[in-house]
Amino acid sequence: MADERTAFDLNLQHGHKDLVQAVAFNTYGDRCATGSVDGKIRVFNRQKDGVWRVCDTWSAHGGEILELQWLPATIYPNLIASLGIEGRFKLWAEDPSAPPAAASPPPHIEPTRHTYLALLDAHGRLTVYESDEPEQIADCVAVDEFSVCPRPARGEEVSFRVRFDPNPEVCYNAVRAGVAADSITLVVAAMTTVKVYRCRDVVATSTYGVQQSKKEFYLATEIDAHRGLVRDPLRRLQHKRHLHPTGLPDASKPTAASGLSASLLAKPNTATLDRPRPLRAVSDRRLLPPKPRGPQPPLPDDVPHTTRELSRLDSHRTPVWRVSFDDDGFILGSVGDDGHLVCYRQMPSGLWAKSSELGMVKARMMAP
Repeated sequence: MADERTAFDLNLQHGHKDLVQAVAFNTYGDRCATGSVDGKIRVFNRQKDGVWRVCDTWSAHGGEILELQWLPATIYPNLIASLGIEGRFKLWAEDPSAPPAAASPPPHIEPTRHTYLALLDAHGRLTVYESDEPEQIADCVAVDEFSVCPRPARGEEVSFRVRFDPNPEVCYNAVRAGVAADSITLVVAAMTTVKVYRCRDVVATSTYGVQQSKKEFYLATEIDAHRGLVRDPLRRLQHKRHLHPTGLPDASKPTAASGLSASLLAKPNTATLDRPRPLRAVSDRRLLPPKPRGPQPPLPDDVPHTTRELSRLDSHRTPVWRVSFDDDGFILGSVGDDGHLVCYRQMPSGLWAKSSELGMVKARMMAP
């Protein structure tokens, strides 16, 4: 019984001297990064005996850390992206010359793909960046910039979040319908609506009057069936259909939420993007900077998108803040202010139903 209790002990003494705001695991689940309100990041490695030990700690931001994200292990397993409340997005790479605290997989770089970065601020301005050379992420070029909704009034409670489509390739049905195989999809939570954006190739004129092709995002579909602010949109990893579960609070504390998404590769040192800051185009892509605008409507040649509500789940009695699928996409988990993790499964009829619930209870440890 003692061995079983020790193996199931998931209580991690993070060591932060302030409230932990963000937690992120890598692809393999053997590395964990935590970000606290005081702006510090701590990285833990899971040893072979199942014990988590701290690997590194540093001061990353001047204020609280809103989001942490590991880049995919097949691209750069030792790279962490962080977003601070002061509006700075940073990339942190592990120093290969430093003595490792534990064995970690070697980095794998796939140079055949681009790096895309999406930043969404508290005013509803979405900017998408692209890097032609994966190792030069500090020189990313602004691909497109637009507003996802009207600018909120001063003092109004806001909720914004952006996510990339987790599918590495466009599904077969979409390709047959006419969607480009290299199309990028963004899922955006903008106040009380969820919007899906796809990119298309357009012709832009450079500063020298030369016409070149570039990517432009357009509004593919919009979901406005929510009664309150949407906290977390999510897209399921699958091949035939795409599901967009959303976390919806009935009442929540005021906050200025921001979203970040990053993919592929960054060079092995810290790179910072401050918003707002004008970015210079690299020598091979001297295109005019994108002008602020609203979302572009679909063109006649664009593939039409339709949405249908499958289930409305209300197991939480408090605001829902995060939703997530498992790796196979068959289990949906949600976390609310009540401290409960609720899991749902899809029934043969296609509807989703509650399958389990895990509650967290505070317990006082007895001194030996």
